[in-house]
Amino acid sequence: MTVDETLLRTLVPRVTGVLVRRGADFAAAEDAVQDALVEAVRTWPTDPPRDPKGWLVTVAWRRFLDATRSETSRRRREVRVEDEPGPGPAAGADDTLALYFLCAHPSLTPSSAVALTLRAVGGLTTRQVGEAYLVPEATMAQRISRAKRTVAGTRLDQPGDLGTVLRVLYLVFNEGHSGDVDLVAEAVRLTRQLLAAVDPAHDARPEVAGLLALMLLHHARRDARTAADGSLVPLAEQDRSRWDTGAITEGVEVLQAALARDRLGPMQAEAAIAALHADAASVAETDWVQVVEWYDELLRLTDTPVVRLNRAVAVGEADGPRAGLAALADVNDAVPRRTAVEAHLRERDGDRATAARLYAEAARAASSTAERDHLVRQAARVNQG
Repeated sequence: MTVDETLLRTLVPRVTGVLVRRGADFAAAEDAVQDALVEAVRTWPTDPPRDPKGWLVTVAWRRFLDATRSETSRRRREVRVEDEPGPGPAAGADDTLALYFLCAHPSLTPSSAVALTLRAVGGLTTRQVGEAYLVPEATMAQRISRAKRTVAGTRLDQPGDLGTVLRVLYLVFNEGHSGDVDLVAEAVRLTRQLLAAVDPAHDARPEVAGLLALMLLHHARRDARTAADGSLVPLAEQDRSRWDTGAITEGVEVLQAALARDRLGPMQAEAAIAALHADAASVAETDWVQVVEWYDELLRLTDTPVVRLNRAVAVGEADGPRAGLAALADVNDAVPRRTAVEAHLRERDGDRATAARLYAEAARAASSTAERDHLVRQAARVNQG
């Protein structure tokens, strides 16, 4: 028998919440739960528990007591031992949402919030989080420890910002895959978990659903985004038969249910744009006019340079490259990918010399090897043409 790692990770925030409500501070509770997970991986294959959550709570609580045993805390420990609940199912309260808020605390940097979320809510080990972000385990351990110290005095009943939580999850999603943990799949799992924890009547629930829909629709195109040699495949050249129709169907259904609540937010608008791309048989058949309209909605909700850049691309498709270049004039030159977008629009407008120069310039500023190689190939193609 093997351990169901998905089940373990799903139980992590619930077990951590139980320990915190019993009196453990967050940092100590999170460490104790990690110890319990290690013990579960070791023993469950040969001796699976009847109540996995109760087993984890019992073992984690004992680890917490062991870790806090000292002369100065002797009396406090004795009181805790006396008050320890007896065997049986653990309390049914679910602190998952509160832990999301705690890990996405505004006092944390985005990288620290992501790391803490992956460990305390996602149940990943420090080694796995470190591998995902290509840093040594010791470095990630220090980052997580500092993050836990920062939020140590925050109670689980204090309100948090759901928007910050969504941004943290989207950061996880955009990291892709490194090491032995697929962060894309992990982000989808965590967002499903968050959606289940949010009250169905909560005004912010449509935005959580919008994020899940956005992830599913982007994830559906994942296999078609790279060629066998690892090179990037632009949207116009992707083999759409390789898109995951099941994920697209689910994403559209989740989005439609969210939009029906009539509480539009940025995640829902982005998901609507992704749905229009997923629904088209080709780039030429994409409803670019409607894409531009959704970008206008997105600009109304969150006017950022990246949104303006993407809107310029859509305008170029809907109304022609010169209209796209006019829209691009509103985007600062320092915005990533702006030069590549201008190169594309210049090429479509027939100015191949300028396009080739801009593709080469964009390649020099690329943030990844795959992106750089793609832009170099674009520059060479335009020059040869």
